[in-house]
Amino acid sequence: MEGHREVTGFEVAIVVPKKREKERDDTADCVEFLVRELKRAGLIVERVYGISDEFIKLAAPIEILGRVAAELQMKKLTYIGIELQFEWDEVSAFVRQPDGSLFSWCERFRCFQHLIYGIVNKTDSDMTLMFDGKEFQFQRNESLLKMMETEGVVKQVFPTHDEVKRKQLLRTWALNWLDFTWQPIDEIYAYFGTKIATYFAFLSMYTRWLFFPAALGLALQLVDIGPLQPLVLPAFFIFVVTWAVFFFQFWKRKNSALLARWGINYTLSEYKAVQIAQSSFSHVHDKCEKRFGDEPIEKKILQRDEWLGLLLRIRNNAIIVLAIICLQLPFELAYAHLYEVTESDVLKYALTAAYLLAIQYYTRIGGKVSVILIKYEKDQGEESSAASLVYKVFGLYFMQSYIGLFYHALSHRNLLTLRQVLIQRLVVSQACCSLHIFLVLENMIENSIPYLKYSYKKYKAFHKKKHEKGSAKMVHLVTRVEKEYLKPSYTASIGEELEDGLFDDFLELALQFGMIMMFACAFPLVFCFATLNNVTEIRADALKLLVMLRRPIPRAAATIGAWLNIFQFLIIMAICTNCVLLICLYDQEGKWRIEPGLAAILIIEHALLLIKFGFSHFVPEEPAWVRANRMRTVAQARDVFSKQLLRSISSIERNHH
Repeated sequence: MEGHREVTGFEVAIVVPKKREKERDDTADCVEFLVRELKRAGLIVERVYGISDEFIKLAAPIEILGRVAAELQMKKLTYIGIELQFEWDEVSAFVRQPDGSLFSWCERFRCFQHLIYGIVNKTDSDMTLMFDGKEFQFQRNESLLKMMETEGVVKQVFPTHDEVKRKQLLRTWALNWLDFTWQPIDEIYAYFGTKIATYFAFLSMYTRWLFFPAALGLALQLVDIGPLQPLVLPAFFIFVVTWAVFFFQFWKRKNSALLARWGINYTLSEYKAVQIAQSSFSHVHDKCEKRFGDEPIEKKILQRDEWLGLLLRIRNNAIIVLAIICLQLPFELAYAHLYEVTESDVLKYALTAAYLLAIQYYTRIGGKVSVILIKYEKDQGEESSAASLVYKVFGLYFMQSYIGLFYHALSHRNLLTLRQVLIQRLVVSQACCSLHIFLVLENMIENSIPYLKYSYKKYKAFHKKKHEKGSAKMVHLVTRVEKEYLKPSYTASIGEELEDGLFDDFLELALQFGMIMMFACAFPLVFCFATLNNVTEIRADALKLLVMLRRPIPRAAATIGAWLNIFQFLIIMAICTNCVLLICLYDQEGKWRIEPGLAAILIIEHALLLIKFGFSHFVPEEPAWVRANRMRTVAQARDVFSKQLLRSISSIERNHH
């Protein structure tokens, strides 16, 4: 069978320091012992020596991964449409990935982790291992790799880039500017995993849909329709809210199609429920294992954990809300007021610089506090903890990003200043014009920081090696794996324990979406700037992942998770803020009287809320072909099990007689 001959590339590396002295007994050397055990586990091992470290690169034949997947009781989709526990002897029954491989990158990495961390001391006594003259005790049933990490022998375990696939993606994706928004989603999924592929699918679709309000906003800026001009902004407002509602409904359809294409056999609504239920069951099962599976005790533990977790989340959310109201809100309002009353441009720039410096530290502290609070919550799994962190930290950024705009729009009703602030935040902070070429400043900063970190680490390695050799001769990095090791990892700016680097990317999109939606009537042209930024963001993020950072650890989440609820919240906020903006525009005297114009705006607000909550049900979350395939596979599975059950009953009856 072709699948039996499949071999993965070198996809994982273990970093250990280079030995300063050779051990007298290689059998007691812990690195040599680790290499022997890795080979005994069936892995393909290649040792690479760098400037100051040694790199153990690992690959695995597909049969080894298959045996490990069966040992892990990994669930995989079968051709009859249901997920069953993987069995290597029945490999032909399981659906392959879009690229033809048997396991996804997330599944392979999980198998690699099980193999390398599953090397334990199975002897009847402790073992003495050595490294650079130091002795370590390898205790019974202890993981060898964890022991070496604790003792500082293993510096890191990280996934490595596949050079062939990386260069192919670099050519066809990151450097392909012919189609502004097209992306090879299946290839991204195969290489980076489900969560990153879902992010780029969302970014691509969001950017394509932005072309519609951007074109209309540009037309409104250039064309004067005379006496009908007062109706332009209300019409544009209705259009963008309807656009946003339908965009997210069609995104749910696309996400469901991606789940089906990648062999995830759940509907969009079922996916998160299944993840939570599985993690919850395993958590409770571990607690009840010593009590012989007593069902009433398990039910009691579930109920207790559910209510305790709810109370802890309420307490932690209250702490964050009070911190925002009591600490951040006065600070933000003070800055907005000082910015409004300050006349000197120099003082405004100095004030803004001081504000940005202070708010950076405030947000960082708030993020760390949120992470600490989440550790005391009884969340059901990693994704639930990540969602809780997203909500808490977005509250901090929401106040930071929008309170000044609300102040200019509602308190001072100064739309000219509001437009200036919008331009400053969406244009000056993201792009600068040099030689008539728009360069996205935010993306430049975002991508230059990892490169500077990488260059600094490389310089330290060069300097250390030259000092050891006592030579002025230039030292070169000769191994690609060492270059990857010196690059920064793909992590979030806060909460690295609970989230990956996508936190910052989604946060950037959410803040942009809130700004263009909530103040659409003040500056319709803002959609054009958002579109230009996102077109460059796609390629910049691709280059960041393929060139400037290490290959990220794969994540299993196949939806945008908590961010979808945040986007939906921003749509409701946009309906409220734009109605107030229209009142400010048409009620210049500030009397706020119930006149025909104001009444019309109130009617528009209620109509748009009806569109938001009503029209979303008109577009099904699951495409018809996905639903039909699921129904067909359910029917096939029912027929198969019915026939198997009939054969079992007949066999029992024959044996009985």
